[in-house]
Amino acid sequence: MHDPYLDQIRQLADPERAKGMAAYHKVARQYLGVANPVINDLARDWRRELDVPARVELAASLWDTDIFEARLAATKLFIQARIRPDDGVWALIQSWLGDFDSWALADHACMAAQKRLVADPTRLDQVEVWTTSDHMWTRRAALVATLPWTKQNHPKPDELAARDRILGWAAGYVPDRDWFIQKAIAWWLRDLSKHDPDRVRDFLAQHGDAMKPFARKEAARLLQS
Repeated sequence: MHDPYLDQIRQLADPERAKGMAAYHKVARQYLGVANPVINDLARDWRRELDVPARVELAASLWDTDIFEARLAATKLFIQARIRPDDGVWALIQSWLGDFDSWALADHACMAAQKRLVADPTRLDQVEVWTTSDHMWTRRAALVATLPWTKQNHPKPDELAARDRILGWAAGYVPDRDWFIQKAIAWWLRDLSKHDPDRVRDFLAQHGDAMKPFARKEAARLLQS
């Protein structure tokens, strides 16, 4: 089927760059060799052009191509904070979880998920289900998508409760030896250490010895001695 939006991406293809991208990402899918900033610009223009239902429809079709840049563009259709209504957006992002197979696309999709979770924190109940998935990338997404709860210097009681809830998920992940899971734990703790170092110290005192050494070191990297 002719897709004018996908055609816009294809017209910018760089076969030589695509070879390098395929070697770098090490996941078997089509790469067109279009740089991220170019995809950013395309998605920005499409967001201005399309209403929310049309963006959901476009994002779904782009994701289904399994072309790297098309999937990247799909995630970038939803990166702004204010989207109303956003139930369809959230449902679509959740439908992508099982397709995650690399950090690059997963992280961009999780950035879109972050916006929807901040818009409606009750969705953390659904994210908690991700933590018990058999799919490593889905489990990892539960931490990457909740990074906004590391950011508050003076969290409100509900934000503090959410922070402790997510730290509980991270603690449950500690026995998982997968590198990407350990890295996600460290990422969450490192970002939290900028705003709530005491909680990170407490976490490391309880669980640090069971973490992989690289993750423990990364989690503590920004803590004052």
